[in-house]
Amino acid sequence: MSVVGRACGRQAWRGAGLTLFNAWRWLAGGRAGLVCLCLLFASPAFSARVTVVLSNDSAPYQEVYQAMRAMLDDSGHELVRVYAENLSTAAAGDAQLVVAVGTSAAEALAGMPGRTPVLAVLVPRAWYAQSGQQRLSDGRRAVSAIFLDQPFERQARLIRLALPDVRRVGILLSAEQRGLVDDIDAALRSQKLQMVHVSLEPGERLALPLETVFAESDMLLAVPDPRVFNSNTAQSLFLTSYRYRDPVMGYSRSLTRAGALLSLHSSPAQIGRQAVEWINGVLSGAMPRLPAASYPAYFSVSVNEQVARSLGFVLLPENELEKRLGGGR
Repeated sequence: MSVVGRACGRQAWRGAGLTLFNAWRWLAGGRAGLVCLCLLFASPAFSARVTVVLSNDSAPYQEVYQAMRAMLDDSGHELVRVYAENLSTAAAGDAQLVVAVGTSAAEALAGMPGRTPVLAVLVPRAWYAQSGQQRLSDGRRAVSAIFLDQPFERQARLIRLALPDVRRVGILLSAEQRGLVDDIDAALRSQKLQMVHVSLEPGERLALPLETVFAESDMLLAVPDPRVFNSNTAQSLFLTSYRYRDPVMGYSRSLTRAGALLSLHSSPAQIGRQAVEWINGVLSGAMPRLPAASYPAYFSVSVNEQVARSLGFVLLPENELEKRLGGGR
C-alpha cells in the first residue's frame, strides 16, 4: 500500500474509532458497550487520543509527560498536554483516556462531568483511598491510579537489607496520618522490626516529638506528611538526626540530598513508563480495562555517601540494593 493509502487508512480507522468509542460511552456501561470497546481496542489500526493533565509546569510533572511522549511516539496514538488551570470539559471528553499527573490535576478532573476513563499518577495513596477514587469516579468513570508513595512492605525490606543492625524504627505522624499506623506496623513486623510511633498533635511544635522518636528508636522512617516533612522543618529534623546519630530513610531523592541516609522512591520517568505500559495494554486490547490502583512497579534507591561516612554506616551500592529489592531504573 502506498504512503498516501496508509495515511488515508489510518485517518479512516481513527474516525471510525472515535465514533464507536463515543457511541459506547452513551450505552451507560452495558454489555453491548463493552463488546464495542473490545472490538475497537483490538484493532491494530486504532489511533487514540490520550489527554495528559499536568498539575502545573514544574519539573516532575513535565518529566512524566516527556517519558510518556517518548514511549508513545511510534504508537500512532495522539498525546495531548493540558494544565489543570486550563482544563475544559471538552479537552477531557474528546479523549479516549485521561492521565492526571499530580493531585491538583486529579482534583481538577474530579470537578468535571464525563465518562472518559481516568488514570491518576503521582498521587498519594491516602488521598486516593480517602476521597480521590470516589470523587474521580462519581459513579460514572472508570478510574485507577499509580501512587506517589512506596509500599510499606518494600520500605521494611530495604531497612532490613541496608541496615541489618536496626531493630526499632521510629515513625512520626500527624493526627491526619494516624490511619497508616497499623499498615506500617504490620510491614515492619514482617521483617522482625519494632515500630516506635510518636504523634504530632494539632498545634504542637515539632521539637519535642522529634526528640522523643530519635531517643527511643534506631532510625526514623520518613512518611509523606506535610506537617512533619516540609521546607521549614527539614533542617532541624536532620540536625536532630545527626545529634542522635540515628539515620533517616526518606521517600525522595531530594530528601537524600537534604540529609537522609538513603531513600526509596520512583522517579517521574519510572511512573511515566508504568503509565504507558498500562495505556498500551488497554488500547491494544491486551487488557480489558486499567489495572487496579497500585504502588509503583519501578523504583530506585539513593544513598547519601557523605551522611553514611558521618554517621559511620557502610551500605551496599545503590544498584545492588535495587537489585535485591527487585527494582530497576
